Amino acid sequence: MKKITGLLLLALIAGCTCPFRSSERDLTQYVNPFIGAADNGHTFPGACFPFGLVQPSPDTGNCTWAYCSGYMYLDEKIWGFSQTHLNGTGCPDLGDIQLQPFTGPIERENYHSRYRKETQQAKPGYYAVTLDDFGVDVELTASPRVAFHRYTFKDAAPARLLVDLQYGIVSGKDALRTHILASDVTVEDAMTISGHNQAQAWVKRHYFYVIKFDKPYAAIRQLPAQKGEKAPRYVLDFDLKPGETLQVKVALSTVSVDGAKKNLAAEIPHWNFTKVRAQTKTAWNALLSRAKIEGTLDQKENFYTAMYHLFIQPNNITDVDGRYRGADDKVLTAPDKTYYSTLSLWDTYRAAHPLYTILAPERVNGFVKTMIAHHKAQGYLPIWTLWGKENHCMIGNHSIPVIADAYLKGFRGFNAEAAFDAVKTSLTVNHPKSDWDVYTRYGYLPFDIIKGESVSRTLEYAYDDYCAAQFAKALDKYDDAETFSKRAGFYKNLFCPETGFMRGRDSKGNWRTPFDPMKLNHGEHSGYDYTEGNAWQYTWHVQHDPEGLVTLMGGKAATAAKLNTLFTLPTKTEGAGFVLDVTGLIGQYAHGNEPSHHTAYLFNYAGQPWRTQELIREIFDTQYKNKPDGLCGNDDCGQMSAWYIFSAMGFYPFNPCNDGYVFGAPQISKIALRLPRGRTFTVEARNLSQENKYVQSITLNGKPFPGMKLSHADIMKGGTLVFEMGAAARR
Repeated sequence: MKKITGLLLLALIAGCTCPFRSSERDLTQYVNPFIGAADNGHTFPGACFPFGLVQPSPDTGNCTWAYCSGYMYLDEKIWGFSQTHLNGTGCPDLGDIQLQPFTGPIERENYHSRYRKETQQAKPGYYAVTLDDFGVDVELTASPRVAFHRYTFKDAAPARLLVDLQYGIVSGKDALRTHILASDVTVEDAMTISGHNQAQAWVKRHYFYVIKFDKPYAAIRQLPAQKGEKAPRYVLDFDLKPGETLQVKVALSTVSVDGAKKNLAAEIPHWNFTKVRAQTKTAWNALLSRAKIEGTLDQKENFYTAMYHLFIQPNNITDVDGRYRGADDKVLTAPDKTYYSTLSLWDTYRAAHPLYTILAPERVNGFVKTMIAHHKAQGYLPIWTLWGKENHCMIGNHSIPVIADAYLKGFRGFNAEAAFDAVKTSLTVNHPKSDWDVYTRYGYLPFDIIKGESVSRTLEYAYDDYCAAQFAKALDKYDDAETFSKRAGFYKNLFCPETGFMRGRDSKGNWRTPFDPMKLNHGEHSGYDYTEGNAWQYTWHVQHDPEGLVTLMGGKAATAAKLNTLFTLPTKTEGAGFVLDVTGLIGQYAHGNEPSHHTAYLFNYAGQPWRTQELIREIFDTQYKNKPDGLCGNDDCGQMSAWYIFSAMGFYPFNPCNDGYVFGAPQISKIALRLPRGRTFTVEARNLSQENKYVQSITLNGKPFPGMKLSHADIMKGGTLVFEMGAAARR
């Protein structure tokens, strides 16, 4: 019998197409969800399913910018465990339905508990911790739409559970009492609570829920409400002996309580916590296995954690039957049962969405169809959406590069005519932060008419115009292509030849005076011209025409000199408005904020690719580390992580609208990407070491590679890209 079993095992191994050794098939072992969970990374360590609706996770604080994700690693107490969280954003929201198991008296100042870091575990799809003050072991896992909790009460009775339906992650203590606008709760029986909340923090939204317990409660009490609160808090008592467990499932829906119940019945009809944890782990491994790397343990943990953060969102907000609540609050049905939200497009159009076209191409058509549906409901494409609602955070209309890039790369699972209509309407019909009549009249946004962010908005408009022009050309819409191509050149109207910066102008053409290129600002009402940045950071924001920018700067030598100054200026922040996001400074280059992400690669266009290679190594060494404060800025829904993944491979989407990938320098010795149709694209960095950071030569499939850009087709065909590395720069 042993011999037969052994032969069968060998046959199974021989037939496996997985490129990993058996010891490496569990790639979740290399994911460290605590990376970015301190300082200003704003990540959370809780459990989630790839692209799922729920993210049960511990909350350790609230009401300030530090707690946009609800968690800070250095905190010593856990407040409770809510069911929804944001990954790395710069604004707070979610934190719905906080649960906290506890023992002891009901009347207390709060229900927080101390915990020890050594009892805390986090892996994709699983989180565990011991609440020391209550003697409770907490475990969390999740399916796409259902959070699953398991509590082991180690100490004496009574075993109790706080169900806080008023809780949410908000921006101030007053908001914690007032952010729930309406609440309807039904205690259905001793094992079921269901209901609906309307909440407003970053967006105004509806969520419906059903909470199920695997044991009936023995008593239920409603706690006294504070002034302004609309939703109740309950304390439930359970008759448990020391060592017994209580399990809780929380299913959510944007549509109805009935939708939440259907989600629960479809995804977790049982009480087998271990089974759900294993299924979620399998789902994560299926995505993580699309890349295989050879490197140090730190490199593997940084790389696979970046992949993990990339795939937390966008979040599919449909119920299992495909229904969702859209931007106009109407309940609709998505034909393929996917409608995505948490679209942080000002951030993610730059590298995260181009990376999805390589690592998760099966999602791309769904992203675009979501954007088209959002346009139909709202009248313009998504800018920054959460739970299907627009928050108008940030600037530009950056659904446009995502849609155009998808079409230019050959994705055809959406209506191209409807997509272009959405693009054209969004770039011609005024809506919040999109003042097209002013823009087209002056060829820029004058600062005396547009009172804040006029330079940044003009530059980002021009990029979207370029993307629209490429889309129009591909559809043979030549008049539209000509119109948008002309507008794509409007960035030139804000280049001040006297100072060499993108500088604010008024409606009479006068430059802003006085002018300080170091002055930071943010916000449409801040009265200055940039968005989370200054002139030093935004002057380079011409992703679609770097050659034109080099010409404006006076040529390659002048451009390189100014770029070098950017990286060697004093590292300081000064200015007005909300600029906490301007972090990760190397000189005035701010890697912790997205407008800078392409800038190091601009040296390629200035004739100094070796300088790009130096800087990529410096950024890797200083801005990404395998520890809780290892991210130099907000992860911003995977954008910081996407920069890491691309740059680790040695190339980056400088212009993320199918214009190829500009070379940098690989930082990991070997990375193999598993692609559709059984293809593999492998990147090798030969002789890579701490000293050998410069590229000596590049070959693709054994042939010398000409030029400085790799095409998307080069990658998707499969093959091997080899960088020969050395210690000397090739000048």
